[in-house]
Amino acid sequence: MKRKVYKNILVVRLSALGDVAMTIPAIYSVATAYPEVTLHVVTTPFCAQLFVNVPSNVKLHPVKRSDSFLQTVSLLRADSVDAVADLHNVLRSWLIDAYALLRGKRVCMLDKRRSERKAVLGGRQSARPFTQRYFDVFSRLGLTCRPQFTSVFPTLPPCPLSLPKGDERWVGVAPFARYKNKTYPTEQMRQVVALLVAEPSVRVFLFGSRGDEATVLQQWEGLSSQAMSVAGRFTLQEELALMAHMDVMITMDSANMHLASLVGTRVVSVWGSTTPACGFMGYGQKPDDVLCLQLECQPCTIAGSKDCPRGTLDCLRKLQPRQLVRKILDATNETH
Repeated sequence: MKRKVYKNILVVRLSALGDVAMTIPAIYSVATAYPEVTLHVVTTPFCAQLFVNVPSNVKLHPVKRSDSFLQTVSLLRADSVDAVADLHNVLRSWLIDAYALLRGKRVCMLDKRRSERKAVLGGRQSARPFTQRYFDVFSRLGLTCRPQFTSVFPTLPPCPLSLPKGDERWVGVAPFARYKNKTYPTEQMRQVVALLVAEPSVRVFLFGSRGDEATVLQQWEGLSSQAMSVAGRFTLQEELALMAHMDVMITMDSANMHLASLVGTRVVSVWGSTTPACGFMGYGQKPDDVLCLQLECQPCTIAGSKDCPRGTLDCLRKLQPRQLVRKILDATNETH
């Protein structure tokens, strides 16, 4: 039997920032491989900013989370939408899926493989990478393709800072994550920054959000004229452009790892309560650039949590600042 070809597909992924970023390699790759197919992407207005230089057959539909069902239903009422790729698989998207099914649309959902979690936490296996799971959803709709995404920028974008790079090595430091047990201790990361700016021809850019994070980074900026906080200074797209100019970024298992991956920048990633076995490795990043002690208690959670079950946070505290600096400098020597 000939497989039905879906020409207009509703793609749903509302949040969070890092998770939406992980969908982009799949969405852009599918759009490039199947120019005759139109992908209608529903996400929040903030996350929609990640979609830079979108293929012409990708149509963005930014919706507020509170209005996501009603606004998405209006798209499904259009006869042109004939299938749904649910890349979220949560209650909000289930309502959209149910409505689509009632209208006779084909629905394929992200497989979160929840049954894998016990095995991953027990250290017996690794989870399938989430980026690949997004490709799997499209494959079940008949849109199988190889990853062919490298960056949202076809060429290096203009730097949003009027600062000549010259022979300097630019290092981006994104020291924060949503959960404490995924965040390298603040004092130890301050030492990392101090060691980096003491290196010849190294300039450090400190990435974070407004508020408390910006306050901490402004203090670190005082360590040296070679340290600069960019927290809260740019739009999301400008921040992506700045990340594209970094020789290397150091991040936690956080949204910033995925943002840097979207612009093809090499990332040295620090892992605590989670490990790459949980499936959240940045797209295109190298296993050799991972800093993870692989203690017998790691991972203790799949996506992060508030507290360390043992109360020690050894998985992060026992990573010495000089270990991080050595890994970063080795990476800059290779990329610079």
